Parts: sequence; C-alpha cells; structure tokens
Amino acid sequence: MPADCRQRRLLPALFFVLTLASCSDDSAQKKPPTQAPDQVKADAVIPVGQGFDFYVLSLSWSPTWCDDNDPSGKTGQCKIGSNRGLIVHGLWPQNDRGYPDFCPTRQSDRVPETLGRQYLDLIPSMGLIGHQWRKHGTCSGLSQQDYFAVTRAARERVVLPEELRAPRREISLSVSAIEADFVARNPGMTSNAVAVTCEGKRLEEIRICFDKGLNFRPCPEVDRQACRRDTVILPPVS
Repeated sequence: MPADCRQRRLLPALFFVLTLASCSDDSAQKKPPTQAPDQVKADAVIPVGQGFDFYVLSLSWSPTWCDDNDPSGKTGQCKIGSNRGLIVHGLWPQNDRGYPDFCPTRQSDRVPETLGRQYLDLIPSMGLIGHQWRKHGTCSGLSQQDYFAVTRAARERVVLPEELRAPRREISLSVSAIEADFVARNPGMTSNAVAVTCEGKRLEEIRICFDKGLNFRPCPEVDRQACRRDTVILPPVS
C-alpha cells in the first residue's frame, strides 16, 4: 500500500484519540476539589441560640472537684485511672449583666440516655448532663440535640495548654500565665475572654466566652469574677 494512503487512514484515528484526551482533561479540571475532613468540620453550621447575649464554656478541673466530693473515687468521673483533667462543666447562656437559668420550655426536663451517652466523653455524668440542660440548656433557645451539639463544638474550638493536659503530679501555676497560654494557643482569644477561678488555693475552673457563632469574645463581668490569687495549685489526675 502506498505510504500516502497509510497516512490518510491513520489521520482520522489520531484525531479521535486526541479528542478523547482533550475531553478527559476537561472533565478532570471541572471536577470539584475534595474537602479535607477538617475543612468540612470547620464549615459546619452552628445552631444559633436566642434569648441571651453570649455563652460561657465552663471547664472544670476534675481532680479539685473529686477531692471535695468523691475522694474515694466511687463515681465514673473520679475513679482511679479515669485520667480526667479539664472536663466540660457546662455551656452557659449569659447576659452582659447576669444570666438566665431554669427557663420555661416545651421540651422535656429529662435528657434521654441515648442522647446523653453521646456526650459522656465531655461531661462524664448523666446526672450533670441532665442538670446542665435543665439549668442552662433550657435558656439557650435550642433543642436538646442542638444545645449539646453546640456544647461539643465550643469545646472543640479550644486548644488546651500543655500544662493542663492531665499532669500526674501536683503543680503550681501562675493565674496570669494560664490565661496567657490559652490566648497564645487560641487565635482570636484575648485575655478578657478567659477567666481562671479557684477553690481556695486550688484551680477550680477555666471559663471561656463565645458569641453565638462560637467566636471568642470579651466578657468583663465574667473576668471580674476570676481568681484573685497570683498562683493556683493543680491536684494531679488519677
């Protein structure tokens, strides 16, 4: 067969292959990028509460509470090996002056066990979960499911200083240093958005203020109630 005939027969096939390659490239370019899990999580919609000005996330130093209330370690929170340092005490709707509590609601006072058990990693007691809903959650303008979902989201916004990650021995820390470490590790947080409270000489709680969208915000009244000691003792975790 003459060479020119072979070339004429190859040209249509070559054109077809090039066309397929071009379409394949266009499809790859038009395919939307896959979101990383962290990005999807960050973009999640936060249910917005009503009837208050801002939230206080209260993180309790569990060893202090256990020393005073369950020194024998009978409860799940305080038993030996529970390894609990800062736990979520609650997410409290707050006003610029004062705070609401035990608000009337059409929802049940009782938190179903199927819902509450999803949050025992944060609030290690069904009794405390129920109490937080009745006293504070009922004032959030949210359903039980949304209130506890926002509680988890608020806790996940906070990065803890290394010193507060369950120390195995008693330590003493400066109150101002604790607040400064929180500010340094949490972009957007300022020193008047976090408050350290104490029980005598011991660390009691860390209280962090958020707006309804869970952005850090100042809270002068909460800050004024902070511990007035220069240093606090952190009993060790067990």
